[in-house]
Amino acid sequence: MEWIKSDKNWLVPVKSWCDDLEESAMKQAINLAQHPTIFKHVALMPDCHVGYGMPIGGVIACKDAVIPNAVGVDIGCGMVAVETSLDAEIFTEMADRRKFLNQVKELIPVGEGASHKEEQSWSGFEEYLVEHSEIAEKWPNSLDRKNLGTLGGGNHFIELQIDTDNKIWLMIHSGSRNLGYKVASFYHKIALELNQKFHSKIPSYDLAFLPTNSSEGQSYIRDMNFALNYAYENRQRMMTNFQLAIKEFVSHVEFKKEVNIHHNYAALEEHFGEKVWVHRKGATSAKKDEWGIISGSMGTNSYIVKGLGNCESFCSCSHGAGRVLGRRQASKTLSVEDCNKAMEGIAFDRWSKFKNKWKKGKQTQNLYDLSEAPLAYKDIDKVIADELDLIIVKVKLRPLGVIKG
Repeated sequence: MEWIKSDKNWLVPVKSWCDDLEESAMKQAINLAQHPTIFKHVALMPDCHVGYGMPIGGVIACKDAVIPNAVGVDIGCGMVAVETSLDAEIFTEMADRRKFLNQVKELIPVGEGASHKEEQSWSGFEEYLVEHSEIAEKWPNSLDRKNLGTLGGGNHFIELQIDTDNKIWLMIHSGSRNLGYKVASFYHKIALELNQKFHSKIPSYDLAFLPTNSSEGQSYIRDMNFALNYAYENRQRMMTNFQLAIKEFVSHVEFKKEVNIHHNYAALEEHFGEKVWVHRKGATSAKKDEWGIISGSMGTNSYIVKGLGNCESFCSCSHGAGRVLGRRQASKTLSVEDCNKAMEGIAFDRWSKFKNKWKKGKQTQNLYDLSEAPLAYKDIDKVIADELDLIIVKVKLRPLGVIKG
């Protein structure tokens, strides 16, 4: 842990593993420390940066309450990684990596609005809608069966990686697609109405909460858990197709260890002798001996880890590197040349231009989207070094090829 801060106006202290916390993220942490449902303390992981309402890389526990924006809009966003039996020499040539990644894109739709041509069957849809038919009426476009098994956009990725033993790994980062956004937005609005009705003293409208003993709170928990199941299934389906693509490329491959984890969710857990609702937003569960994934940027290392069960972080760790530049800021300040250099030796689709034009002074110029470049992120190796009281590193991975949404 880097530091602990408290104030007489706060209900609990803030404990941080992040030594370079931006001011805006600290303001959000202080709001959390003043929240009427907060329990024990606020924990900030070393990849922490400003989010919506609650910092990404933040962990809190609440008594008898859930906060939709402390889970976030991409409910169930997470990662899956699979170890293979393949030696790295299979992908020595850049041309082979590019050819393979193109095969993957034939099987897995990527990008904002990506979908399969046909509806995807999944028992989870039927089981859920039989009991909760009103969901289809609430969010008529959120249960798009063509979205299941698709990557999405933003920071979501598919990566071909190599470990220190020269073995190939497959990794995917994705979530619940449009469903999570619909659930989060719907219940935040309800939470805000309830808090205003009962004059709840919340430090920010973005942190409106739902009592877990209320019908609204129970409905959110139900629908959040469905989004978690959807996100898990989404990653599993993409990984199945990822494996299918590599089998077509190299027939003799075997698949070994698999890790599939969420980093945007709330769960009822026991901490410090009490049952509380732990919210992990851009943070991963790191209970004792629990396997996890901490990814770097598209051009840096990722790590397979095991948790140490540190109670001070509510048994949590970081989920990735964390941003140092916002998306627009990165695209305005970084250069294509520097970003290409950071991606040297890694197969990836080159930076795309924004479709719209941004004004810069009196001139209007097209800018490249550099929002996911490695230079927009923190140093992942420092992030790992700052949380060695939370996790043990088991596998170090380096990217060979990347598909971004």
